[in-house]
Amino acid sequence: MEQKKLTKGKLLNVFGNLEDTGYATTLIREYSREDIKASKMRIKEWDYYYIGNNFYGIALTIADNSYMGIGSVSVLDFRDGFWKTKSTLTLFPNGKTNLPETSKIGDCHFKSGKLEISFFNDGEKRRLVCKMKDFLKGKDFNCDVSLVDESTDSLVIATPFIKKKHFYYNQKINCLKADGKATLGEKVYNFKTDDSFGVLDWGRGVWTYNNTWYWASMSGKIGDKTLGFNLGYGFGDTKSATENMIFYDGEAYKTEQVTFRIPTDAKGKDIYMNEWLFTSSDKKVELKFKPILDRCDNTNLLVIKSLQHQVFGRFSGTLICGEKTIVIKNMLGFAEKVKNCW
Repeated sequence: MEQKKLTKGKLLNVFGNLEDTGYATTLIREYSREDIKASKMRIKEWDYYYIGNNFYGIALTIADNSYMGIGSVSVLDFRDGFWKTKSTLTLFPNGKTNLPETSKIGDCHFKSGKLEISFFNDGEKRRLVCKMKDFLKGKDFNCDVSLVDESTDSLVIATPFIKKKHFYYNQKINCLKADGKATLGEKVYNFKTDDSFGVLDWGRGVWTYNNTWYWASMSGKIGDKTLGFNLGYGFGDTKSATENMIFYDGEAYKTEQVTFRIPTDAKGKDIYMNEWLFTSSDKKVELKFKPILDRCDNTNLLVIKSLQHQVFGRFSGTLICGEKTIVIKNMLGFAEKVKNCW
């Protein structure tokens, strides 16, 4: 498969369609909400951060889906399989959340009810601050985490849908070194740059109504080198490029199509807590995934439905980066299958 690299320029043309399709390692296409020609109620903008180490992790989301705003917090403890997610919804923000039009610089904030989230980015350092009252049984959640040493390489993809004026523009930044802490009541979760890493999922787009996607991410260290990957598929027409990329020592290595093999029972139902397999068509990715916990979230509001299985566990296997084959064992990451109708 020949994968096409994006060129510089505006993301959308005068008709609201992608000017160029493919992938890049930096955010070189310029997104503007004002250039979108589809219904303004269909625009989706989000910043999602996951920060974790071998023992625990947190996830923070600010999203503006035009008709619905979302602020979300997750706490996960891999030592005992504990997890908790709480979200706050707002109605018809219609872009008033003011999510930045680039991931390179800019702040964003979400405040509603008991939840306050702020993502600060001065172009040098990212700082994530959050507080939520009564997160769990009267216990408050607080965090203040900085992400530093950002690599110049990331996964950027511009993917069209068959339906005109619909598109998916996304950047995943792996291996962000994390420093700070989160608290849940008296419990403290410390993050240090030598063993804790973050990933940013930055996305802007107009989707079709019914989509099922697959995403896997890992960030860590092997020896004294950082190692991570972004694997995924399911959104739109991916004939120009896949979403699959390995990051080793700050450099990106592109891969072809990766298949997620989730085990199933006799009736074909996914068994998320059994071992998964990941293989790429070019053999650069050969992984086994042993789950620890399944962060399952099922939302059904009639016309809005979302079934999410974000499974955290340990990856083992091989990754090929150029001429180098890297053997990994029990490195913590996550893999998910999500079906959205909204």
